[in-house]
Amino acid sequence: MPAADVLCAGIVVADHVCTPVSHLPAPGELVMADRLLLTLGGCAANTAVDLAKMGVRSAVVGRIGADLFGRIVADMLREAHVETGLLQAVPGADTSQTLIINVAGQDRRFIHTFGANAGFRAADIPSNYFASTKVLYVGGFLVMTALTGKELAEVFALARRQGVKTFLDVVAPPDMDYMGQLEPLLPHVDIFKPNTDEARLILGIGDTMLQAETFHKMGAKTVVISCGGEGSVLVSDQVRLRAGVYPVKFVDGSGGGDAFDAGFIYGLLQDMPVEDCLRYASALGASCVRALGTTPGVFTRSECEAFLQQHELKIERV
Repeated sequence: MPAADVLCAGIVVADHVCTPVSHLPAPGELVMADRLLLTLGGCAANTAVDLAKMGVRSAVVGRIGADLFGRIVADMLREAHVETGLLQAVPGADTSQTLIINVAGQDRRFIHTFGANAGFRAADIPSNYFASTKVLYVGGFLVMTALTGKELAEVFALARRQGVKTFLDVVAPPDMDYMGQLEPLLPHVDIFKPNTDEARLILGIGDTMLQAETFHKMGAKTVVISCGGEGSVLVSDQVRLRAGVYPVKFVDGSGGGDAFDAGFIYGLLQDMPVEDCLRYASALGASCVRALGTTPGVFTRSECEAFLQQHELKIERV
């Protein structure tokens, strides 16, 4: 497999998403949508595609089923110029899938099956690629039951010893031992990026800045917490930042957090200051929600640069 600047490991999904409908159907009722789209989903796949759109060499590390949807997902990734040599097709397993229901004026609803993602382990991440990798991104931590914090900590520690930056995003299911999974892992994380709802579930804390400070005290070098339409916050040893959002027309929020991750990683690869990393992250996150699906609306690099020249992002030191 050719070298990749970013290894995107974790959840890979086939998404079935509808354009916003007027209401949820009653039993036996047919509700029409303008479009139903089969597209890529899952943190690892989305982030890898978004990075490729920004001109970054990316590869997906994950599991799909040896089925029709797995073949479709792999084809879509290759068409998006993402390396798929580390994507495992698991015999006898279904490809993970999500049904995303958009209702006008309401938050998205999800129906999901874990499929092959349930078997993903830290050992799936190939350390022999670290010498040619700049960032190791893991998305969907906590929801993949076979991926433990202790085992992933060993992989992250090895990556950092070889000069690879580690980036961790989470999907927090209810009723699990969040701290038991995160405490051994966060000291080996360069960038930790939950959203504020996930952070509230994990910590039982509602204040976003306090959430970020708490994760930072647990060992994460830099903590970025996204807050949807309310912007984001960043906490590191050097700085505390609060950022706003770019104004865009909202169509579908699916994949917005993954696009935010890709923008921040792009800034890391360019050795940008954290303020500029937030600008790129916020721009890509905003671009994502303009279109149906997790990746179709995300800016290319030239589109992102033009957008940033035309718009200012409010960032304040706290």
